[in-house]
Amino acid sequence: MGKLSRDKRDVFYRLAKESGYRARSAYKLLQIDSRFHLLGPSTDDNDDGTSRTDGSDGWRPPRVHRAVDLCAAPGGWSQVLAQCMERVCEISHRPSIVAVDLWPIEPLDGVKFIRGDITSIDTAKSIIQHFEGERAELVVCDGAPDVTNRHSFDEYIQSQLLLAAINIATHVICEGGTFVAKIFRGRDVGLIYTQLELLFGQVTCAKPTASRNASIESFVVCQRFGHGKLPFEKCLDLELEGSWDELCGGVGSLRLVPGEPVRPTTVPFVSCPDLEGVQLPEGVDFLDSDKSYPVQEAKAPLAPPIQPPYEQGIAKAKEARAARHKG
Repeated sequence: MGKLSRDKRDVFYRLAKESGYRARSAYKLLQIDSRFHLLGPSTDDNDDGTSRTDGSDGWRPPRVHRAVDLCAAPGGWSQVLAQCMERVCEISHRPSIVAVDLWPIEPLDGVKFIRGDITSIDTAKSIIQHFEGERAELVVCDGAPDVTNRHSFDEYIQSQLLLAAINIATHVICEGGTFVAKIFRGRDVGLIYTQLELLFGQVTCAKPTASRNASIESFVVCQRFGHGKLPFEKCLDLELEGSWDELCGGVGSLRLVPGEPVRPTTVPFVSCPDLEGVQLPEGVDFLDSDKSYPVQEAKAPLAPPIQPPYEQGIAKAKEARAARHKG
């Protein structure tokens, strides 16, 4: 971000620079956490250090000591995980965070980076190896494809990326763990909700104010892994090249009864509150990512991309311009 004047006037883009975050998306995870208390206990704590939820069944999420950030570059969500987990973990349980991406990331204190493919079983094994055989209590994924503005195509590609993240999550998340991922709320999003409810006991769709209103981007917050409609043993270690459903390979084929079609469902849709303690720009009383604000000065990016995927396109464009000038 930052190439367009719209980006430079974006209040969350500027706050991310001022606060030292590598990307404005850090505020999306912070706002989701403020609503769901993913990274630490809420104000209603129990004696054993766990925290209560809004549910009436008395379920308490596990305290997060291990977390995985899929599609992590440039590292904004990993920064949030490191800061928040360090604050809530006991001294005897130092937080352990693994960030995974195909592209390199500048090092982060407290974060182990694995350069790998989330559709590869070797990546899942590397994560578990770092956790010394344990599973993570939290898996997050802010990955998204390069959009083409062909909305149906973009929604399909994003859904496949989400399903790939769910697939590898079944190899690294513990029972009762939480999964958070970006989703494009298109026409067929109900089919994905149906499959998520097979694996998780509670599925909610959240929209942070840091996510622009004009965007169909939202985030699915899936809690209580292994307590969905499927038996727990069916939820673990789905094959990355297929699934337990032999009729239709792939995690997208998950269904309660093999052979039956997947019927769309709906889940609660909630907004995430503003963050407390955030220093608002002068003259601003509400953080709105769709509004522009005066810019006093420009700041250099905190951590420019090491190997951005658009480098090859830029090089080809330069070659094409040079060829036109010679002609």
